[in-house]
Amino acid sequence: MNTTTDTPATGAAQRIAPVVEQFLGGPPPVRIRMWDGSETGPENAPTVHVRSRRALRRLLWQPGELGLAEAYITGDIDIAGDLADGLRALRRASEEGLRLPRPGVSGRLRAAGTALRLGAIGPRPPTPAARAGLSGALHSKDRDRAAISHHYDLSNAFYSLLLDGTMAYSCGYWTGSGPDYGPADAQRDKLELICRKLGLTAGTRLLDIGCGWGSLTLHAAARHGVRVTAVTLAAEQAAYVRGQVEAHGLEDLVEVHRCDYRDVAGLPGFQGGYDAVSTVEMGEHVGDAQYPAFTALLHSVLRPRGRALVQQMSRGTTAPGGGAFIESYIAPDMHMRPLGETVSLLEGAGLEVRDVESMREHYVLTVRAWHRTLEERWPEFVALVGEETARVWRLYLVGGALAFEERRMGVDQILSVRPDAAGSAGLPATRHGWHAPSGPIPAQATAPDRKDAR
Repeated sequence: MNTTTDTPATGAAQRIAPVVEQFLGGPPPVRIRMWDGSETGPENAPTVHVRSRRALRRLLWQPGELGLAEAYITGDIDIAGDLADGLRALRRASEEGLRLPRPGVSGRLRAAGTALRLGAIGPRPPTPAARAGLSGALHSKDRDRAAISHHYDLSNAFYSLLLDGTMAYSCGYWTGSGPDYGPADAQRDKLELICRKLGLTAGTRLLDIGCGWGSLTLHAAARHGVRVTAVTLAAEQAAYVRGQVEAHGLEDLVEVHRCDYRDVAGLPGFQGGYDAVSTVEMGEHVGDAQYPAFTALLHSVLRPRGRALVQQMSRGTTAPGGGAFIESYIAPDMHMRPLGETVSLLEGAGLEVRDVESMREHYVLTVRAWHRTLEERWPEFVALVGEETARVWRLYLVGGALAFEERRMGVDQILSVRPDAAGSAGLPATRHGWHAPSGPIPAQATAPDRKDAR
């Protein structure tokens, strides 16, 4: 059933309905319930609850995606029921010809008149505190440090609550689906897959650029005896990894450096080249203009026949930063590119791309697992970071899962090698042995006592 019912006849919903249709270019794809209880729109569609006049004020001052997102973040707008269903309805309507509010001058004046009659005119509402406020030249070292800090230094307590025991904040690799297989198993399977693709064995030297909370660093050192140089720009991450290295007695295998990726050439272990380099969902933060230099760095740090693994999100040419909400609240200055462009840039740096594996569906499962944790432990998240920041993350995780589900974003593991002077790559002839055996890797494999690390 797709009929529209309006109650009461003179309510706020009926007054706003013509403006909504003008802004969207057609009937609203969702049911709209206003602060006075009046409703309009399809009866069986997801319901958007406009809780206060301030929501309209936000949209007048900031039309489009960002205004809608900020109205949700502040609780001025809510979606009854499943948030994903509401976002799907809006997305589906957009694909069918409706568009997000981008009114011209006359449209905004008409909307302002309606808002005036509804008592919604007033000063610009305050910007939510969770919004990033960066300054300085794009992708300068200082600005990059601030951008990374905005997202990753939210607090180790927050990420410990959100993530599983591996503290891996990247796409998992789901090799099982039974009740005994969960997010931590998928992350350990991903970490092991990376180690096998890179050919890591005891004594090999790995440079882990953008090490996060050390999931790969700790797994490679503890399970395979790899000597790891771990690099992160986030203060909270560096402190956490150092603590884990000490707790598990891995000091003679792992070095942790808080520095910009552009400064790794000055690190003690750089001379002579690394056997492998990994960068797991860090390249998105490098920037478009800087990416050729980044791929050149990957080539330069490797010894001949050394391997590089890049796990990276991809996106088409539309909104490479992820859109106004993501760019303002989650990952400012992020740039995602189509997969083919990343492959081309790696090849342009002198690396030979040997394997590409799509993990898009795996990210749907991974992000949904994080979202389940957020909802199940909602009071704890609110107590830790506040209601607005918790709502930022709810919107981010639900929207992110949909982006991967609907193929607007992808994620891939790209394995490349630096051939030697004779053109030899030194890789096995087949992929045999890369993928983990059936069944999860034991949890203790990633964080054993020191005596088990070799």
